[in-house]
Formats: sequence, structure tokens, C-alpha cells
Amino acid sequence: MSLTLFSTDGCHLCEQAWELLEQTGLSSHTQLKDIIDDERWLAAYAVRIPVLRRNDGGELDWPFTAADILEFSRVT
Repeated sequence: MSLTLFSTDGCHLCEQAWELLEQTGLSSHTQLKDIIDDERWLAAYAVRIPVLRRNDGGELDWPFTAADILEFSRVT
């Protein structure tokens, strides 16, 4: 399962979300996308980041825990 974390520079919640991904061991399976790089991402996530997305389109909005991430990543 590949994941994408939508975030932006200077977002302390995004930094916390990345730390949780590192704790779960899933950071190596996660792409980090800065919403400022794409107008569609900015429109969709500007007030929602950090948002974790699975490759099947499922999304997990903040706040989430390491346990939430593990459960979310196991859904097929």
C-alpha cells in the first residue's frame, strides 16, 4: 500500500503527522506532497492538512494517531 501525505512547509501539524508515519515504519512507503505545488491540491486541502491518502483514494484527515495510520494502511 502506498500512501501520500499532503502537507506544506511550516505546518507543525504536518510535521507531527510525518513523525507518526516514521514511528509506524510507513514513512518509506509515503510520498510527501506540498499542496502549494498544485492548484487542485491547494483548493482541496488548504484547510484540511495534513491529509493522508491511500493509492485507492481513501483519505484520513487530521487528527490521527499512529494506530489510526496502521489501520488505515491495512484497508484494501
